[in-house]
Amino acid sequence: MTASAPAVPRELIYIPDVASTRFYAGALAKLSVLQYFVAEAAVIGAWAGPEPYSRRTGYISDLGAVGCGVFSGRDVCSPAHLLMNASFVVQGIGMMVGALLLSSTVVGIAARAGVRLALAPGKRPASASAFAARALTVTAGAGTVVVGLVPEDAGSGWHVVGALMFFAAGGLALLLLGWLWRAQTPLGWFILACGVVSLAALATGGVTGMQVPEPGTLERLMGYPITIGTAAVGLVVAQRVRQERGVQKTMRLQASSARSAGPSAPAR
Repeated sequence: MTASAPAVPRELIYIPDVASTRFYAGALAKLSVLQYFVAEAAVIGAWAGPEPYSRRTGYISDLGAVGCGVFSGRDVCSPAHLLMNASFVVQGIGMMVGALLLSSTVVGIAARAGVRLALAPGKRPASASAFAARALTVTAGAGTVVVGLVPEDAGSGWHVVGALMFFAAGGLALLLLGWLWRAQTPLGWFILACGVVSLAALATGGVTGMQVPEPGTLERLMGYPITIGTAAVGLVVAQRVRQERGVQKTMRLQASSARSAGPSAPAR
């Protein structure tokens, strides 16, 4: 008789439960950052300054300024500042919750359907890039929470610190994830581009001191790609979770059908 091949120990293969409700909730948390654009449009519509608000020349933080008057040489008056600041906080919480709910392993393989990871018994795989991206996303989320809690006219330097945390850490997180996913999904290149644009705009703002013809445009080139890229990350993970759930449902139905059919009767 021919000896059968030795079985591979189950411990050597780690298959993360990508279909977990936890990971789906993490993906939806990341997608929730898109509420920012709705809130910003509503707050701009309520603007009561002496001049209409322009996204090209107006700073984003002007929309969250509590008082009406001149701030840093700009006439600001945002009656809906509470909505803008609440949106900053919600956006930050969405980023942090999403990063914390998604494990580094799932983030590392979210764009690769059907992947199986080999590793030593008793251990779990870890991706340094995925872990760093999660940590940076938490930092960026905390930064925009600070921006919402400490408006620009509150007389505190923490507002600037929070904004820098959001721009720098958020751009770096997308850069890492985009590079990690570049060969796994077309959105990988898009996410990578979002990180590049955001960091390039941040560097430009640092070199020029924001003394440019359209500071609002430059600031939005720092912030918008982070929000859009974060939502794209959530979309990739959500699609993978739904795909895995569909596979599991199909397998359960097939197993149930096989049990119902029972053993076939022997031919006579």
